[in-house]
Amino acid sequence: MKAQSQIQQKAAGAALAAKRGEAKVKDLQGASKDMYETMTEGELEEMAGTARRDLPERKS
Repeated sequence: MKAQSQIQQKAAGAALAAKRGEAKVKDLQGASKDMYETMTEGELEEMAGTARRDLPERKS
């Protein structure tokens, strides 16, 4: 699944960093914490890897 907004892409990146141990889970909040708990590393990689230039800042 690809990210639908820049905010979603950034949240996926934060959750992915926590999954990999590069960031602390306790520092996650909101959507990134939910993503960390419910998505696999592969799903997060795909979402975080979405090109930002074609995405709106926020989903309408």
